Amino acid sequence: MSETAKTPADFWFDPLCPWAWMTSRWMLEVEKVRPVEVRWHVMSLAVLNENKLDELPEEYAENMRPGGKAWGPVRVVIAAQQLHGDEAVGRLYTALGTRFHNEGLGANQESIAAALEDAGLPADLIEYADKDTYDKELRASHKEGIDLVGQEVGTPVIAVPGSDGDQIAFFGPVVTPAPKGEEAAKLWDGTLMVASIPGFYEIKRTRTQGPIFD
Repeated sequence: MSETAKTPADFWFDPLCPWAWMTSRWMLEVEKVRPVEVRWHVMSLAVLNENKLDELPEEYAENMRPGGKAWGPVRVVIAAQQLHGDEAVGRLYTALGTRFHNEGLGANQESIAAALEDAGLPADLIEYADKDTYDKELRASHKEGIDLVGQEVGTPVIAVPGSDGDQIAFFGPVVTPAPKGEEAAKLWDGTLMVASIPGFYEIKRTRTQGPIFD
């Protein structure tokens, strides 16, 4: 099937979130088994939570506050997008997520610097971690995704074209480990099916294990 025939799937992520990372690795599997092309976008847990920090557990809230570790990674990714194009976003996300989550190195300056090198991007992009240079663009990207699903969800958000021309958007799916092969295809088909039903909002069950990185 030609590239132009592929269905675009817009994926909003915050590199800090391990569950979004799981979903993103599933989406790479979906690209192999369905005519889908993922387009990567930044959203920000810090922006999402900035007006409700008092309601959050203190350790989590500390990460979301100005200067907290939730700001640096998204600022570096949005700077990479603005300066090096959309293609750099997915590549840098993979490098960041591998270091943050799979290797368990955490969202620190050393991990971000190493991820930039892994992604073949200029080392000086790390300077944007502590700058608000592209915060306007970051907030616009965040708003684009969150407006599709509402304020009461987190990351990731996925949107695909619907049959009526409007986008079908949803939070999640939250899954671990990331399904592969036919399981990835089945989850994609089922997710699209339920998300396309007018008035459908949620399926959920209690998580019994944390993210499994492989």
